[in-house]
Amino acid sequence: MVKNTQFKIATFNLFNYLEPPNAYYDFEKIYTAEQWARKQRWIVDYLNEYVPDVVGFQEVFSIESLKALMAQQGYTYFAVVDTPEVIDDFIFKRPVVAIASKFEIVDITAVKHNTELVEMLGLNSNFTFSRKVLRATIKLPHVGNTDCYVVHFKSKRAMIESDESTTSSAKTEPPSSEKNIIDTLKANVAGSWGSTIQRGSEATLLMIEMIARRETTQQPMVLMGDFNNDLADGVLSHLLTNTLRFAPAFDVKTYLAKYCLNDAWQLFKTLKMSQFTAHNTQQNAGSHADAQQSNGPSAPLLNRSPTHYYGTSSTVLDYILLSCEFDPSYDDSFYEVSDYHTYDRHLINPEYERDDLTTDHAVVSITLTLRS
Repeated sequence: MVKNTQFKIATFNLFNYLEPPNAYYDFEKIYTAEQWARKQRWIVDYLNEYVPDVVGFQEVFSIESLKALMAQQGYTYFAVVDTPEVIDDFIFKRPVVAIASKFEIVDITAVKHNTELVEMLGLNSNFTFSRKVLRATIKLPHVGNTDCYVVHFKSKRAMIESDESTTSSAKTEPPSSEKNIIDTLKANVAGSWGSTIQRGSEATLLMIEMIARRETTQQPMVLMGDFNNDLADGVLSHLLTNTLRFAPAFDVKTYLAKYCLNDAWQLFKTLKMSQFTAHNTQQNAGSHADAQQSNGPSAPLLNRSPTHYYGTSSTVLDYILLSCEFDPSYDDSFYEVSDYHTYDRHLINPEYERDDLTTDHAVVSITLTLRS
């Protein structure tokens, strides 16, 4: 019998994962021992219930604590490529990404961007990823060495404060309320656009490196993390580029799919719809009554759940993207996305004792099943 016909991948924003008595961002933001124990327990409860085999993490401050916690849950392999920044000995900022796996990690590195391309794009020569991008090469069942990337792209938080946007010299009197609003508005417009440029540039430069790596190794690719943006937005839509202008149609069909990424949700949705169609076709083939055919089961309702809520708005910020080895429409694929789950109980139906110290993101996981 074929073994390891299924495995799961999850992306998990831990939201200020920092062991006390250290503080995150501000000297007052410290978990009590009891709060920390509850946060740890919530993470373990999720792992025990959904049992992902590979997990990409964001917002990690306490690296050794997370490594130990994951080892206790059977994750033999764990890696990071950066360390958070520490100020005043105990105040932490700039959390990092991490990955834990039950399958062997054979290589780990921080992705470096192309400096020449940075100049061509008109970016500052000192450009860096807001958080280092982690690439772990993991020996996955049946497909072998697979490059798994974990990201936390730049947030939408404005990069410019209001006092930085003013160009006037020192003031002799306090600004008026209107002036304060104007300065804040200018900072918000410019700062938000700056964050957008940073986020879009990070995605672009990463995608270029992923394509180059794929060309060299031919290894499958998985990209997961907190994108801080809707993929449908033009800022990140190029991560799903699957068409080329002015390229011969035959060449595009032959080669392009190897270097493109697919949204795991769309692969799951397509699979479920094709299964529904095939089931109906089979059912109708055995029936001679048109009336019975017209009263068959309706198509499944597949609505993607948001992964983040802000005020009255909600959006999908957390994604798992896959190369063609996980797309059944590709002739040489190995796996299909048989399940897609958004764990959001703590966001839409929270219980204080259970969920008050969890995360402000949903946890996204997929199940990959070997094709028969």
